Amino acid sequence: MPADLNAIVDQLSTLTVMEAAELVKQLENKWGVSAAAVAVAGPAAGAAAAAAPVEEKTEFTVVLADAGANKINVIKEIRAITGLGLKEAKDLVEGAPKTVKEGVNKDDAKKIKDQLTAAGAKVDIK
Repeated sequence: MPADLNAIVDQLSTLTVMEAAELVKQLENKWGVSAAAVAVAGPAAGAAAAAAPVEEKTEFTVVLADAGANKINVIKEIRAITGLGLKEAKDLVEGAPKTVKEGVNKDDAKKIKDQLTAAGAKVDIK
């Protein structure tokens, strides 16, 4: 590759995504080509790949971050949610942060979080 082309490649590599998009528009207007053809060969190809949709997460983990001041109500909710015995639920609440449920769907995770939050706990969904 000639030195001039290497210099152009180096300059194009320093462009931001917004600058690359503007360059594509200007080249499209100047040369009368479509954006798709320019994007395949130009620096905007990376921007197009970055814009690909991300798969939505389907399984969540509900974590008790802090039991709060109302531990008894939180223990009751933990027992109802998990089916644990009194001692196990108490140990889970007092050992926060602890995982309450793993592999639950988005709606169930939100429902569990709402139940525990209403009882006075702080809950994270991961």
